[in-house]
Amino acid sequence: MSVFTEVVLILATGIVAGIINVMAAGGSLLTLPVLIFLGLPSSVANGTNRIAIVVMSMTATTNFYRKGYFDKKLGPVLAIPGIIGAIVGANLAITISDKLFNTVLAIMMVITVIFILWNPSKRLSQKKKDKENSKWRLIIAILVFFFIGIYGGFIQAGAGFFMITALTAIFGLSLVRSNAIKTFVSGVYVLVSLLIFIYHGEVNWLLGVTLAVGMSIGGWIGSSLAVSKGEKLIRVFLVVAVVGMAIKLLFF
Repeated sequence: MSVFTEVVLILATGIVAGIINVMAAGGSLLTLPVLIFLGLPSSVANGTNRIAIVVMSMTATTNFYRKGYFDKKLGPVLAIPGIIGAIVGANLAITISDKLFNTVLAIMMVITVIFILWNPSKRLSQKKKDKENSKWRLIIAILVFFFIGIYGGFIQAGAGFFMITALTAIFGLSLVRSNAIKTFVSGVYVLVSLLIFIYHGEVNWLLGVTLAVGMSIGGWIGSSLAVSKGEKLIRVFLVVAVVGMAIKLLFF
């Protein structure tokens, strides 16, 4: 495959992933396997994918902040354990073999598909939490985000679903406010983990920047659509695509 064809494919993948991220989340479940299928070593694909995530997170967080959905107190607090966990996860991702990484990725893709179908965050967001024991809830959230940070530093794909579920379950936040915090936290710890991948030379800048451009375009398209029925269609597409790529990673 020529470099031009690869760039076009990554740009198109980025656009689709950007739309998915805005309307349903989980775009990295597409971008990371595609980068691997193009022949990039798993660690390089993992690092390259993070360039686009950082760009998307910065843009989305700015929009959430302007609209008043971002919690300026809770977001930074949860970002700290996320960063610490991501440092652990990123260093782990760089040391393991490509075969083991692909196997773990495929398994986590299937687990994330179950989360997509179950969609627990939508149910949990309906339950409001009282202000009692708020300190304990914060402690629990810090611990949870530390482990999510490890996962995010290691793979990242699907981490957004876990964060939104945790935020709605622990604090009873709406999906919009949970998404705002998730976007900020993931952007911060992914940036830190990206620096680790850059230090070890595990980034393809051409494909990474191309993917970032594509996801930015897709994010704009997705936010412009704003059609509630579209989320179900996106979820169906994402489930089919992710299952197919997980099977390929495991058996081919």
